[in-house]
Amino acid sequence: MNLQDFSLDTITLAGSLESKLDAARDAGFSQITLWAKDLVGHPQGLGAAARAVCHSKLRVNAIQVMRDYEGLSGALHGYKVDTVKEMLKICDRVEAERLLICSSTSSHASGDLDRIAADLRKVALLATPLGIAVGYEALSWGKHVSDFMLSWEAVRRANCRNLGVCIDSFHVIANCTLNGTDFEALAEIPGDKIAFVQLSDFLWNAVRSAEERIETARHLRVFPGEGVHSDMLSRMIRIIDRAGYRGDWSFEVFNDDYVQMPVSAVAERAWVSAKWVAAQSSHRSVPRDRRINYRHATIPGALSAV
Repeated sequence: MNLQDFSLDTITLAGSLESKLDAARDAGFSQITLWAKDLVGHPQGLGAAARAVCHSKLRVNAIQVMRDYEGLSGALHGYKVDTVKEMLKICDRVEAERLLICSSTSSHASGDLDRIAADLRKVALLATPLGIAVGYEALSWGKHVSDFMLSWEAVRRANCRNLGVCIDSFHVIANCTLNGTDFEALAEIPGDKIAFVQLSDFLWNAVRSAEERIETARHLRVFPGEGVHSDMLSRMIRIIDRAGYRGDWSFEVFNDDYVQMPVSAVAERAWVSAKWVAAQSSHRSVPRDRRINYRHATIPGALSAV
């Protein structure tokens, strides 16, 4: 991996969209992970936000995040499909390469993996004409899909070229420290079916309840190299690297302290972390054109699935 493979997630930074983009670029990053609310919540509207992103010259590797999407039926399903379509339009507006979906926490969602796979397939097919990939992430407190092997099984069943697993190290570590989930099983996921990797750590050994996991995940993460699970993170990074993953690595660090610090100071911490992560792997990737073109992909059943 190279330093150009890393991005900062805007959730980590305080301030305006423009200040976040400037801080990331000035720290050394060439790409950024955006949240849809960064764009639609811009004071001058979506057009101004898109122009700011274009002006920054930062590559947008992903848009966060579609929640509670899969496994629904009836009016709820139709509502969520409409929402996905709007989020894909936002991705297209800023040339984002991926849309990220996290596993549902809804009590209304079915846990049937075939239904979940069919819903993920529908998003992937909607994203195909736009050249956008889709990453599916297992939340450690997800209602039915709460670990990476279940998210991989859903992705495998969906069988779409532009759909892959999003690996979030926080949720992997949380599951491992809580119930002994074997993260070595990450090696079973082919590198080309990992859509995205999000990295973070935290400052205590275990999160012992769903409530503590949610509190830590949303408020108390730190950058890789700053927490107490560096050895586990290092092994995880090497497993993913050896699996053949050659995509992007993003720092998704929700931290209430960081958003009270100057954006430049936080971005500089992130850049130090990028160097730490890069040092965990001896593999150096070749620079490539990251924009994935799925417009001409042939996917059996594409029309009937949508």
